[in-house]
Amino acid sequence: MQPSYGILNPRAGEAHFTLERYPAPEDLAPWVDRTSVIRWALAEPFQQETLPHPCINVVAGTHRPGVHGVPRRRFVAHLVGRGFVVGAKFRPGGFRAFHDRDIAELTGRELPLAALFGAEAAALEPDRLAGLDDAALVAAIVHALRTRRPKRDDQAELATRAVELARGDQRIARTAALADRLAMSPRSLERLFRRYVGVSPKWVIRRYRVQEACERVKTGHPADWAALAAELGYFDQSHLIRDFKAQVGRTPAEYSAWCAYTRATCA
Repeated sequence: MQPSYGILNPRAGEAHFTLERYPAPEDLAPWVDRTSVIRWALAEPFQQETLPHPCINVVAGTHRPGVHGVPRRRFVAHLVGRGFVVGAKFRPGGFRAFHDRDIAELTGRELPLAALFGAEAAALEPDRLAGLDDAALVAAIVHALRTRRPKRDDQAELATRAVELARGDQRIARTAALADRLAMSPRSLERLFRRYVGVSPKWVIRRYRVQEACERVKTGHPADWAALAAELGYFDQSHLIRDFKAQVGRTPAEYSAWCAYTRATCA
């Protein structure tokens, strides 16, 4: 999957901040997808919109530090002045090893870093991180995660595999189809997602289908919405358009015009 998936207008972002991604260290890779560092120095405020993946993010720095549960709606970051964040993006299902409660309890919520790290959170205060280079920022958040001593969990790995299957196979349009591929009952799959992912299988499937539709639009290629709706498993074009607007906040036509304008002005 390309790095811009989920970033609703990456060209605008490129003009306002830098984003560097780093692979998770081997010992944390079963749970953490990657780490990243974002920096900005702005003369004018900027809003970056994303359509988040179904995963937990742990963020330190000057903008909304904390443990971020899966947001149900698009996420808008309001960036002003000069700042930075370093984050760890968890694999779907991976955060349960760090938080021994149903991950659905975190959905749509943000917790302070101290709720996860206790006294260790002091090392991730913005003034302690200010002036560090990327390597040192990543090392700080990696060290904090290692103090939690996570353990492997077969059910967490099953949840990760289920989400990856929903993302990668666009023919899967229903919870029952995903459950069948995993040789599970739909009810068991729902329970697994509540405990380990935080949102339902239906939510995950719809999110990835709308992300794919966004990706088609922002590349600049004209979309045949009826054909795309069929390809992504929607009953018809109107269902895709309704779902798209509910998640993105714009109709496909409005989103296409926004991306086209940014491509022209930020070229």
